[in-house]
Amino acid sequence: MAAPAAEPPRPSLAKRAFAHPLFWPLLALALLLLGNGVFNPGFLSLEWRDGRLYGNLVDIANRAAPLILVSLGMTLVIAVRGLDISVGAVLAIAATVAAWTITRMTAGGGDGLAPLFAAVAAALGAAALCGLWNGLLVVKVGMQPIIATLILMVAGRGIAQLVSDGQILTIYYAPYAFLGSGFVLGLPFALFVVLAVFVALALLLDRTALGLFVRAIGHNPVAAHVAGVRAKAITLALYVFCGFCAGLAGLLVSANVASADANNAGQLLELDAILAVALGGTVLAGGRFSLAGSLVGALIIQALTTTIYAVGVPPQLNLVVKALLVLAVLLLQSPECRGQLKALVQRQARGRA
Repeated sequence: MAAPAAEPPRPSLAKRAFAHPLFWPLLALALLLLGNGVFNPGFLSLEWRDGRLYGNLVDIANRAAPLILVSLGMTLVIAVRGLDISVGAVLAIAATVAAWTITRMTAGGGDGLAPLFAAVAAALGAAALCGLWNGLLVVKVGMQPIIATLILMVAGRGIAQLVSDGQILTIYYAPYAFLGSGFVLGLPFALFVVLAVFVALALLLDRTALGLFVRAIGHNPVAAHVAGVRAKAITLALYVFCGFCAGLAGLLVSANVASADANNAGQLLELDAILAVALGGTVLAGGRFSLAGSLVGALIIQALTTTIYAVGVPPQLNLVVKALLVLAVLLLQSPECRGQLKALVQRQARGRA
């Protein structure tokens, strides 16, 4: 009787850690935070004061909340081979619609929570309609995603300016301000919004067949359709969800600054969202995605922005430094790049021997 084949040796803990998709994003985030802590000893300190938690780490997470929300929506769109470069404009539309609604409802002395609920519903409804528009152009008309969403990227801010009559709308309404600057259990309310969306989305993708369907569509849309997956309906729904996430981000941004600037709100947000998704390990060609990775990627971008301002980099070099550091992280994530670096090191070691 033949002896059973020996099991292949399990890779070491270090190799498994290096191979984990979140290893390099988490390492980059940790290095950024630790570097700030070295140059600024009080950077990592946290303080509980007046029933609230204060500190740079809390500020980074709070400021990253809108980007995290947009990145979560962008992750799923990219996972099905799509793209949405209109999220910044959708954010501006949602913020402007919310500010316009509150301004009209409180002009006659209206109070209570009715203006808040109406503004939130109107803003999220408008954002979802924007996502539906993008999805229809991609799914029904057959446009390339970058072209379909470019239309709303260009026209969206014009729509927002029409709503605001070309003015920056200022919001004097305390319940709405709570969305962006309020605290719950000592932490910013925006963090609970992000946590709720992240947990709900993770459960939906992991506990139902939706996650499998999204991966199948991303790997091969035609094969998924033949297998009975409603690829077009799911893709359309994901574009709507991406718009919804941009609308949520618009609420947080406008509530935090108590105003809505149709021309500048969410500028370049779509680029940061795509970078966050890429940093988190989601494959831009579709199929493989990571919600946790996108969250970490958004935190990296916000931590990087904070670091650039902290070390006093001239404003005209901010984008260059940001691009170079993001490029370095992406290269470290690339198996091909790591393989070439490993081979180079081995060749140099053999040459010295």
